[in-house]
Amino acid sequence: MKPFVTYNFKGTSRCRTRVFCEYLVIAIVVCLSLSLCGWAQSSDQSSSSQSQASQKPDQTPPEAGGPGGEVGPMAVPKKADSADDTPPPPKPKKQPDIPEYSLHVEVPVVTVDARVVMKDGRPLALPPNVAKDHFKIWEDGVPQKIQTVTQSEAPITAVLLVEFAATNYNFMYDAMNASYMFAANLKPIDWVAVIQFDMKSHILVDFTQDKQAIFGALNTLRIPTFSETNLWDAMYDTLDRLDRIQGHKELVIVASGRDTMSHMTFDKILKKVKSTPNVTIYTITTGEAMRIMAEARYGNNPNFGAANMEYIMADNQMKTFAQLTGGHWYAPRFMGELPADFKEIAQSIRNQYTITYQSSNPKQDGTYRKLRVELVGPDDKPLTIKDEKNHDLKYQIIARDGYTAQHEVD
Repeated sequence: MKPFVTYNFKGTSRCRTRVFCEYLVIAIVVCLSLSLCGWAQSSDQSSSSQSQASQKPDQTPPEAGGPGGEVGPMAVPKKADSADDTPPPPKPKKQPDIPEYSLHVEVPVVTVDARVVMKDGRPLALPPNVAKDHFKIWEDGVPQKIQTVTQSEAPITAVLLVEFAATNYNFMYDAMNASYMFAANLKPIDWVAVIQFDMKSHILVDFTQDKQAIFGALNTLRIPTFSETNLWDAMYDTLDRLDRIQGHKELVIVASGRDTMSHMTFDKILKKVKSTPNVTIYTITTGEAMRIMAEARYGNNPNFGAANMEYIMADNQMKTFAQLTGGHWYAPRFMGELPADFKEIAQSIRNQYTITYQSSNPKQDGTYRKLRVELVGPDDKPLTIKDEKNHDLKYQIIARDGYTAQHEVD
């Protein structure tokens, strides 16, 4: 059987020689071709570079921060001594028509009304130089520099707030009559309004200088209708109205001091009294006289003790309202004392000193700041005042207990 492949050793040597020669010729041709192509490409690049160099011989690299070409770096640093560097643009000149502004915080001026009264409550008039040189004020324990001290000569702006309920008709009727004494001591330049309250407050007469209008308003209070006495609601509404009026104001309250069913609480009305500026409150409570009459009639009744305690609390509250604002509290024991009390209130309003100073605390944080007013001598001790007989006079300084500082948003 013949094999698939036969070997001819003679012919094999000749065939291999021929194939080797053919491969050698092909390799030589390929090498020559590649050499010719590379020489041509380098020639083109060289000529292109020479032509570009001849066109732009002084080309500088681009500014820093931008690409420098397809194969260049991402950022080319700028030469410090480059001839093409342009100087920075000049600063804009200041416009002469634009004004300059500066931040300035203005500390508001605090006004304090003070009265000097003797032991019996009568006002004590001081010479102008004594008042200006010897008044001293402390705010939260810090002494303040007083700017001015003047005796009030402005017209009175007062509101007479009168309780007229069915609980104590007899005494309140006499209180109405005594209110005529207050109106009679007013001057033609004064302004007075009359408000009556029981369950609600009612304006009997708005601010007027006509005394006859005031008398007529008081004369309309004949027969009380309700037995409720919502004092705190009436005070809050009245103080809210007074806060809208410029200048100093007085609020004279004639009431038992009891509150039966007000929407306001005692804490809220106390805060309202503290936050209302330039208002002096004078209070006349009828509780003392009512207790004397009740004790004479119902002293042996076990329920009298609870009712008596309620009137004592009412007196303390009315006294607090007066002390906080620099006013005075009156507790007449008999009806015959009312005319003298009203006359004293009118005189006290006339004889008071207005003290102004700029607070050393510039913060406008709406906080309540305590005040203390005194008359101080050269030795920083309480000033000694003598009468015509060279006797020491006992006196008292009555002023506001404090004030509420302004808030930044006010």
